[in-house]
Amino acid sequence: MKQKMPRLYIVIPCYNEEKVLPMTSGMFLEELTSLISEEKISADSRIMFVNDGSKDRTWEIIKDLSMKDEHFIGIAQSRNRGHQNAVLAGLMEAKDKCDITISIDCDGQDDIHAMTAMVEEYLSGSEVVYGVRKKRDTDTFFKKFTAESFYKLLNKLGAEVVYNHADYRLISSRVLQEFAKFEEVNLFLRGMVPLVGFKSSCVYYDRHERIAGESHYPLSKMLGLAFDGITSLSVKPLHMIMSCGMVVSVLSFIGAIWSVVSQITGSTVAGWASMTCIICFLGGVQLISLGVLGEYIGKIYMETKHRPRYIISERTEDHD
Repeated sequence: MKQKMPRLYIVIPCYNEEKVLPMTSGMFLEELTSLISEEKISADSRIMFVNDGSKDRTWEIIKDLSMKDEHFIGIAQSRNRGHQNAVLAGLMEAKDKCDITISIDCDGQDDIHAMTAMVEEYLSGSEVVYGVRKKRDTDTFFKKFTAESFYKLLNKLGAEVVYNHADYRLISSRVLQEFAKFEEVNLFLRGMVPLVGFKSSCVYYDRHERIAGESHYPLSKMLGLAFDGITSLSVKPLHMIMSCGMVVSVLSFIGAIWSVVSQITGSTVAGWASMTCIICFLGGVQLISLGVLGEYIGKIYMETKHRPRYIISERTEDHD
C-alpha cells in the first residue's frame, strides 16, 4: 500500500485557450480541492498549465490564475512545439516535485471527475492509470471510424497502445523517472508510456463536447500524429515493403516468362494498355515504398541531431 496522501500535479497543455481556460480552470481547481478535502492527495498538490507558444492571452491568464491561487502554477515554452512536446515538458518539470501526475487537455472534453478514480487506482497499487473513453458518441462517423481503425492498425503492427486512450492518464513519479531515459525526438506518448512497464489499469469515462473555442487538432494534424505513431513505434511497414517487393518481383518474373513464350509462339499483339498499366502499377509501388523509407530516414536524421524536445522560457514562479 502506497502513502495515503501523495502529492499530485495535474499537467495541462494549452495552446490558444483564452476562451476556454477561464472556465475549465475553476473546474480543475474544484476537483483538486475535492481530492484534498477527501484526504486522497496532499494539500500542496498543484495544477500546472503548460503554455505551448500561444499567440493569444493564454499565458497572461495563467499568470493571473497563479497570482490569485497558489494551487495554480505554469510554465511557458519558448515557442510552439506541439501537443506531445508540451505534455512531455510538463511531466518532466513535475517528475521531481510530486508523487503522481495526471495529464489532461484544457478543453474540458475529458471527464475531470475521473481523476478521483485514477487516484484511487494509484492508491490500490497501479503506477499508470489510463483514461479510456467508453464510447465515441460525440465524434462524427468519419472521425470515429478512422480513430478506431487507427488503434486496431497500431496493435496489428506490433505497437502496444490502449484502445480508445489518448493522453488522459495518471503516471507515478517512479515511472516518470524511468520514462525520462527515453530520449527520442519523435514523440507518441500513448504508445511510449506502455513501453516503460510497471503495473497499470484503466478508468473508463464519457467524453463531452468542447466547452468553448475551437479544436486545435484538424484532420491534417490527426493524420500526422497517426503516421508519427506508426513509424515511431513499429518497423513493420518496412517489412511490408519487402514483402510487397517480393510479390511484385515474382509477378514480374512470371510476366517475363509469359512474354518470352508469347514471342516464341508468335502470338504477340500490340499491348499498349497492358504495358501502361504495368508501368503505372510498378511506378506507384516504388513511389510509396520510397515515401515510407524516406519517412524512416527523416526520423533517423532528426534523432541524430539531438535537439532539445522543449525549451522552457518562463515560469509563473519567476513573477512572484
